[in-house]
Amino acid sequence: PVTADEDTSGVPCPVCRTPNPAYRRFCRKCAAPLAAVAAPERLPWWRTVWPFRRRTRGGSGRLARLLVILAVVLALGVAGFLLLPAGRNLIEDTRDKLGTPKAVSPSRVTATAELPGHPARLSTDGLANRYWAIPGKAASVTYTFAKPFRLVDVLVTNGPSRNAEDYGSQARALHLDMDVTSEDGKVRRKEIDLTDKAGPQTIILGISKVTTIRLALSSPVGLSGGRHIALAEVEFFQRT
Repeated sequence: PVTADEDTSGVPCPVCRTPNPAYRRFCRKCAAPLAAVAAPERLPWWRTVWPFRRRTRGGSGRLARLLVILAVVLALGVAGFLLLPAGRNLIEDTRDKLGTPKAVSPSRVTATAELPGHPARLSTDGLANRYWAIPGKAASVTYTFAKPFRLVDVLVTNGPSRNAEDYGSQARALHLDMDVTSEDGKVRRKEIDLTDKAGPQTIILGISKVTTIRLALSSPVGLSGGRHIALAEVEFFQRT
């Protein structure tokens, strides 16, 4: 028989809290190891958030956590892209294609030059058999709108008429310099080469908060024999 240890002082057992002398390596009551056990290392903050905090055994749940991480990264990347100008433009262009354009008319039309009986306002009257006549080889017209709008596209009917038989009766401008001014004062320029044929020609734009549009006509053809440059119709379309 072993003599019982009557010493009741010392370090308490981490399991049963029984005091043990300093020379013992195991608890005299429950035989639990008395060696100090290092406290587990504190996890970083991101390991305390699901799904990182879940402790796995044998690789369980790793695929699910990986998929969640990839989804979060992808969502952040998409959100960041959409906040950039390119992303915002992509959204606006998509909405333009999904919507049905609606015609919008200017509240005021002013031109640098026009012939009697053919004022610049006739270019937006909705009738393709009346036109704006320009003396000389170049002129410009400015269309002002009552309130800002999203400009989707512009239809230009060159010449004096959309009728092919009357189209060649007057000269036509084959080049347009279009200056589109937004509500914030920013001006976007687009250079357009028109086809020398009868009928409307579509110009796709996609500009937001448009207030004024200026068209400068140049590069005329057929300007001989007393003819003048004619522009039958300019139609503007906004997003509904």
